[in-house]
Amino acid sequence: MKKIILFIFVTVFFTGCASVPMESAETTAKAHKFNPPSRGSAGLYIFRDSSFGSALKKDVWIDGKCIGETAPNVFFYVEVAGNKDHKISTESEFSPNDLNLKTKSGMLYFIRQYIKMGLFVGGAGLKLVDAKEGKEAVRNLKMAIRGTCNN
Repeated sequence: MKKIILFIFVTVFFTGCASVPMESAETTAKAHKFNPPSRGSAGLYIFRDSSFGSALKKDVWIDGKCIGETAPNVFFYVEVAGNKDHKISTESEFSPNDLNLKTKSGMLYFIRQYIKMGLFVGGAGLKLVDAKEGKEAVRNLKMAIRGTCNN
C-alpha cells in the first residue's frame, strides 16, 4: 500500500508541468529592464523560479486582490501604492502563506514563491529576497498574464 501511495505522489507532483497564459516577449523584455515604478508607487516582482512541484499552480493575491496563478518559471510585475503596508498571499495547504511588506515609493521588491510538499498535498510560501538575487532570478523567467485565481 505504501508503494502505491508513493507512486501516486510522485506521478502527480513530479510529472507534467502546469502552465499559465503568458505575456508577449515584448512585455516580458520591458519588465526585465527593472525600470523604477510610477511616481508614488512601489514595484513588486512576484516570481517562482523552481520547477519543484511543477504540476502545481498556485494563486497569488495582493491585499486580497487576485493577481493570478503561478506555474514554474514565471513572474508577475505589479505596481502598488508606495509608503504603505501590503499583504502578499499565496494559496497553500500549510501556514504561513502571507508576507506583510511595508513599501517605499520608487522601490522595487522581489518576492519568491516557493513550493513545499507534504505527504499528499503541495503548499506554497513567500519570501522577500534582495534586489540582486531577485533580478538574477527574474531575468531567466517569463512574465505571466494577470488573471483570475482558481480559489
